[in-house]
Amino acid sequence: MPRKILADESVDDRIVTSLVRQGYEVLSVLREYPGINDREVLQLAAEKEALLLTEDSDFGEWIFVHKKQNFGVIFLRYRVETLENVIETLRKVLEKYGRKLQYQFTVVTINRIRMRNSDLE
Repeated sequence: MPRKILADESVDDRIVTSLVRQGYEVLSVLREYPGINDREVLQLAAEKEALLLTEDSDFGEWIFVHKKQNFGVIFLRYRVETLENVIETLRKVLEKYGRKLQYQFTVVTINRIRMRNSDLE
């Protein structure tokens, strides 16, 4: 199961904290790479072989329109009042799908999970 995650600066810190508690190695763009642009975030995730966790829908365009290399993206869609539920759903997704998340663009909501192959090779 991929244990390394790159959390984009859009990701709520409570999600990052929860993932660290669960034993994931989480690199935080906000803390460790502030100010880098989306293209650099994707490149960093690919270099580190880390799943990119984001709340920014622009990454779908970078991958599917601009064909940028990636290791896998998890895009979270939720309302603030459902944060705890999305954290639990994310935990289940990571646990259940593990390595299958690599080279996928995965959209996670409280009630739905969609995966689309994002391997450009």
